[in-house]
Amino acid sequence: MKRISAAPEEADIVDLSHEARGVARLAGKAVFVPDALPGERIVLRRVGRRRNYDEAVLEQVLSPSPDRVTAACPHFGVCGGCALQHLAPAAQLAFKQTQLLENLVRLGSVEPERVLEPLTGPVWGYRRRARLGVKYVPRKGRVLVGFRERSSPFVADLHDCRVLAPPADQLIEPLAALVASLSIATRVPQVEVAVADDACALVLRVLDAPTAADLEQLRRFEADHPVRLYLQPGGAGTVAPLRPGTPALHYSLAAFGIRLEFEPTDFIQVNGALNEAMVIRALELLGLEPDHAVLDLFCGLGNFSLPLATRVREVIGVEGDAALVGRARSNATRNLRANAAFHVADLCGDAGDEPWSTRRFDRVLLDPPRVGAREVLPLVGRCGAGRVVYISCHPGSLARDAGILVREHGFRLAAAGVMDMFPHTTHVEAIAVFDR
Repeated sequence: MKRISAAPEEADIVDLSHEARGVARLAGKAVFVPDALPGERIVLRRVGRRRNYDEAVLEQVLSPSPDRVTAACPHFGVCGGCALQHLAPAAQLAFKQTQLLENLVRLGSVEPERVLEPLTGPVWGYRRRARLGVKYVPRKGRVLVGFRERSSPFVADLHDCRVLAPPADQLIEPLAALVASLSIATRVPQVEVAVADDACALVLRVLDAPTAADLEQLRRFEADHPVRLYLQPGGAGTVAPLRPGTPALHYSLAAFGIRLEFEPTDFIQVNGALNEAMVIRALELLGLEPDHAVLDLFCGLGNFSLPLATRVREVIGVEGDAALVGRARSNATRNLRANAAFHVADLCGDAGDEPWSTRRFDRVLLDPPRVGAREVLPLVGRCGAGRVVYISCHPGSLARDAGILVREHGFRLAAAGVMDMFPHTTHVEAIAVFDR
């Protein structure tokens, strides 16, 4: 991009990009303007030029959109953790629904027969998993803890965070002070947050071993705040609690009487309340019968599998991460779910000819990562399931996979809709139903 410094110009915002930037058209060229909303008349100033579009900054809103709201967080606009705090929650959902439906048509050449009502939950204090950057900044003379700045590798200068779940939301400044007090203050690059039902876990990545004095500071912090500290000197397998014997973290799915234990760096859905609502909706959409056998692909530690096991005869969960499969098996035992069995397999490669992969199933649930489930779709197509429910964290990969399921494996897209897992961000979580 060529950097420029142009004079201010008036423009109308006609659209919102998938990155939540306002789109103006000046002399036939698209101009992207962060923080501008469709329907607004604004003053912009172009700061970058590319062949097909220009980039600009918002100087003034002349005629605000009726959907514009005042951002609740004083760090909005600098911190990159949120992109849509200036847009009313209902309008955020409409934007995400549009993204989903446009992706399905443009990338998958499919349209749902029915658009599901958006699934919603809390819009503040919802984020129970996060990775925060840590940086000692000499010119500020202190340590910063927070998300990265918008479009920048620098750590944002935060005081608190309105989207983090309590008590993590109020621990930004105490954490910064803690790191600053350590002899290895310049060797702590990140903190992972995991808020469970019973505890708040903080995993400090440490590039050098803490001294005895550092360990005493860490123990004092743990005693003074409602947290459990963990240290991570290397890869994920090196994470260990500061105090040996620290009990496992857990969260509950009350609607099913299920309690799931997990480690602080395990994948769990970010929004706890929305997660339970999502599991309830997924099971409803599957149309389950007591004698059904269900295949849960990308099952993780059993978030869907164990609730499914309370409703059907048999559940087979498959996951590529052996550690998560081990925890899924332990969770099944603790929850007395002998009808749930778990297997390790590379679902982004060749699933092979394991006995479970050649069986017939009545229903399939898919919850893949951002890359989608392309490699495992032939297995889904031949397993005989009359219905598939697909949980997606990326509308592009969902759209591609939907086209494959419809055109190559004999399904129709019966329904699709968004779920507000990440309010105030551009992240689009969706659920889709495919019938044979």
